[in-house]
Amino acid sequence: MTTEIRGSDFARLVRQIQDAGLLDRRPVYYAVRFGLVGIAFLGSWGLFFWVGDSWLQLLVAVVLAIVFAQFGFVAHDLGHRQVFRTRKPSEIVGRVIGNLCIGLGWGWWTDKHSRHHANPNHEDHDPDVSPSVIVWSTDQVIRSHGLPRFIAKYQAYWFFPLLTLEAWHLHIASFKAALRPGMRDRLLEITLLTAHFVWYFGLIFATLPFGKALLFLIVHQGVFGVYLGSTFAPNHKGMPILTAADQLDFLRKQVLTSRNVRGGRFTDVALGQLNYQIEHHLFPNMPAPNLRRAQPIVQRYCAELGVSYLETGLIDSYGQALSHLHEVGAPLRR
Repeated sequence: MTTEIRGSDFARLVRQIQDAGLLDRRPVYYAVRFGLVGIAFLGSWGLFFWVGDSWLQLLVAVVLAIVFAQFGFVAHDLGHRQVFRTRKPSEIVGRVIGNLCIGLGWGWWTDKHSRHHANPNHEDHDPDVSPSVIVWSTDQVIRSHGLPRFIAKYQAYWFFPLLTLEAWHLHIASFKAALRPGMRDRLLEITLLTAHFVWYFGLIFATLPFGKALLFLIVHQGVFGVYLGSTFAPNHKGMPILTAADQLDFLRKQVLTSRNVRGGRFTDVALGQLNYQIEHHLFPNMPAPNLRRAQPIVQRYCAELGVSYLETGLIDSYGQALSHLHEVGAPLRR
């Protein structure tokens, strides 16, 4: 997948997007969205206290997992400065929502996510396709050993069950990154993350008997991880994996490694509007509600250039991702 650099292709698209006003901030939208997710967050914890010592708390855990994920989507928009133009207010609100409210480290995530955006699906530079438990390419399978090699053989079947542990993985990675020297504002990061788990565990274990509290944690964090993973998996999994041999310009690098998921307003809300992944990768600071309007402009422009633009349904996107994972593990099944 090698092509000559055509920087002007993206420049022409930028002009179209700017002329349509799609990079303008949407303060009213975000004020309403922040208000709604804030009410949902406080309301869900109010429901938790109202239900009290009951097995119905397992349903409350599911509701809270959905709300936590929606908070994560808001933090994502803050990280891309879709809400505020400057870094300081984005960091303040991002750390309150990310570190304090849902236990995900702002500093760790923004660094990791920026590297992903700079080189999506690049085997050497994108941390989201670095081999860990899941491997993403045949070369990674060949080099794998231990648990990743064991999992890789049938990793398509393991993928969704493993997502039940994803939230815990994100919490641990947040703490590990904050403890490493060199992290900006690391004391603040550690303090807010610690404060999150003090109030989170404190509320749960003070309200529920030990056994119910453990089950609540398992359900809440399990659903939270599955929801996040199910949102991000359609975006790039199963799309081409790039290597050093691939010399793509910015537009093609972003479009050819991303996949859109079609759907209505419900899909937009459920997936945090990340179902417009191609547009988001081309314009990461574009306010989320503008992505839907940008989609036909980008799709039409890609057709004019002859650049492949992939849009599919949600279930089909999972099928493509799982088929890719199964194909990658094929050498170990022979």
